[in-house]
Amino acid sequence: MRPHALVAAGLALLHAGPGAAWLPPVRRLLPSLAGEGDPGHVALTFDDGPDPRSTPLFLDELDRLGCRATFFLLGEMLERHPEIGRDIARAGHEVAVHGWRHGNALVARPGRVAAETGRAARLVAAVTGARPRWYRPPYGVLSAEALLAARWHGLRPVLWTAWGRDWTERATPESVLRTLEPGLRGGATLLLHDCDHTSAPGSWRSALGALAGVVGRCRAAGLRVGPLGAHGVGRPRTARTGGVPGAARPHRPPVPASFYPRPEG
Repeated sequence: MRPHALVAAGLALLHAGPGAAWLPPVRRLLPSLAGEGDPGHVALTFDDGPDPRSTPLFLDELDRLGCRATFFLLGEMLERHPEIGRDIARAGHEVAVHGWRHGNALVARPGRVAAETGRAARLVAAVTGARPRWYRPPYGVLSAEALLAARWHGLRPVLWTAWGRDWTERATPESVLRTLEPGLRGGATLLLHDCDHTSAPGSWRSALGALAGVVGRCRAAGLRVGPLGAHGVGRPRTARTGGVPGAARPHRPPVPASFYPRPEG
């Protein structure tokens, strides 16, 4: 192979290599990127909103369940529906960045992902009043540019450990719960969708209908359910669980006990 061809192949591998994290076996080797957190906690996350048709119903259900979550917002959706983004933040949920539009980073022209990530992060902060901390690329597909852009804008990439396949035409609340169930364990980060912007029309109803079951099963197992900010992603295990005296502490304020509802009974 000629030198210029070797260089081109190397650059292509550098660009596309992070995309391998989409594969479950690779994510298991990268627990922080996958969203592995506190063994006593499950992170609940939603992608692709905000949408005025469906997101308010998720906010109502989460309020009924006494649960908070992390919403990964698309810039183009937030630009259209800023009032829904504000409602998410006002309800006490965490806002995060899902890019500007739902495009695959591996096929984007150079510079586009970086520009759109910054644009989305600035809009999230301007609309909600909260600076986003997390970034999840569309389709969960990272590129070298996406990783650099996230770092430049102060965002931490995070994918998921379990999803509900709630975006398909055939999805039902029962199928979503059944698909998620093997992954409902301490330290998990769950991926669902609060709208059908990039999914089968009406598919969001499957996730909404499964929410009570998901939260209920986690709590029955003694697990707290909440946003990524309370999940301890990337912290040493001893720091996440309390650990031994003198162990490293997180650099964020502790989550008050009132943040989580008391179990019934």
